[in-house]
Amino acid sequence: MSIFGSDKLKGKKIAIVATDGFEQSELEEPKKYLEGEGAETHVISLKSGSIKGWDEKDWGNKVDVDKTIDQVSVADYDALVLPGGQMNPDVLRTEQKVVAFAAEFMRSGKVVAAICHGPWTLIETGLLRGHKVTSWPSLKTDLTNAGAHWEDSEVVVDKGLITSRNPSDLPAFNKKIVEEILEGKHAPRS
Repeated sequence: MSIFGSDKLKGKKIAIVATDGFEQSELEEPKKYLEGEGAETHVISLKSGSIKGWDEKDWGNKVDVDKTIDQVSVADYDALVLPGGQMNPDVLRTEQKVVAFAAEFMRSGKVVAAICHGPWTLIETGLLRGHKVTSWPSLKTDLTNAGAHWEDSEVVVDKGLITSRNPSDLPAFNKKIVEEILEGKHAPRS
């Protein structure tokens, strides 16, 4: 056990899918929090090497990529985290392999967590109809048009699907990810 966390998630693997332009805090804070709870995290991207974050108003830190989307399988992970930032999910939602990965996670009943603009990628799966979600306010119409029920709350949980609005919601978002992983597999979302 870490002196800063616990072993609650020991043996659990978390996929964090992002590309250049991810919101810095929305990748780094969940990653640190989940690792502090004992989970193994993998930053997964479109390319190997590193990806560059966006830190509110300018480019931020680089983050090392652990695996590319071509090297991963949903079967290897217990949860999926999709950070926001405007550029990151706008690119990811056009990448068929990323959309297929997210769709398989949705169908599996495993935990899927998306913050800020992160739900854009989930819209492309076609699997949000009937689910309760939240997001950055500008996505409300897109999510509603995809059949989701949007609400303005710091964190919304629907059958293991966790969504939050922005970086200020990260404490609640991170806590819910841990709670939902510990709860176990949910009914498949279709």
